[in-house]
Amino acid sequence: MGEIFSPGKLMLTSEYFAMDGALVLAVPTKLGQEFYFEEKYDGKSLIFWEAYHQNKLWLKAFIDYKNWQIIETNITSSAEFILKTLKNVQSLSTIKFKNDFTYHLKTNLQFPADYGLGSSSTLMTNLAEWAEIDPFHLNSISLGGSGYDIAVAKEKSAVLFQSKPEITYERTNFNPSFKDELIFIHLNQKQDSREGINFYKSKTKSQKLVDEFSNLTRNILVCNELENFSQLMLIHEQQISKFLEIPTVRERFFADIPVFVKSLGAWGGDFVMSSKFDGFEDYFWEKGFRTIFNWKDLISL
Repeated sequence: MGEIFSPGKLMLTSEYFAMDGALVLAVPTKLGQEFYFEEKYDGKSLIFWEAYHQNKLWLKAFIDYKNWQIIETNITSSAEFILKTLKNVQSLSTIKFKNDFTYHLKTNLQFPADYGLGSSSTLMTNLAEWAEIDPFHLNSISLGGSGYDIAVAKEKSAVLFQSKPEITYERTNFNPSFKDELIFIHLNQKQDSREGINFYKSKTKSQKLVDEFSNLTRNILVCNELENFSQLMLIHEQQISKFLEIPTVRERFFADIPVFVKSLGAWGGDFVMSSKFDGFEDYFWEKGFRTIFNWKDLISL
């Protein structure tokens, strides 16, 4: 049985503005998604799909891919998404789902689904590598989005990414000297990314503002002092808060915190980034936020 792995991601800069071409800095996580595959020629054109979540089976689907029909499943809505995605794989690939093979395909998501680390992007990237197709194209026709998460999963590295005028990205070594002072806190308030994206798209933005976030990303990338990094993160938060006309996560939950707090990805949920201070663990615990990672425990670099 073959195996492919793609890491999850955290988006450190630009958030929604990535869709308008702002430069993004994103990093890979140690946890990701595994994909196992086995195939044999038997003239039956069948797919046996199993999806595990932290090694616990949650989805089974038995699919006839000659007629693209779900023969049997335990969760219809999820199986329909898998069928749609695999049909897209067939349309893009010259080697998969073509010659009456039976496929045994298994996935295992290593992190909780509400972490927002990229359950979909890691799936798309794994399938694309297996089928020898473009992961950005597969993601575009299956899900949409800027594609920065695909770049991280594909490269298994921190990346600088831009979606416009066309998708461009490069591996980068973001390994700040103060990384051991950085922490990530899970808010346990999963956000609807599509809802946030639609709200962002409804607002008028200027190229000047897009360029400001690109410049912030460049400055953050080369920052070598925590104090300067913290200030840049505060500016980043204030700029997006002003544009979206919604409070920052610091204003909502951590008004008395003595350090910066930076939203990561969809605002208001998933993870935020901050830095250590005296009593920081007790501070977050008392506010009900008990999932805290050090940089070295979450980020893969």
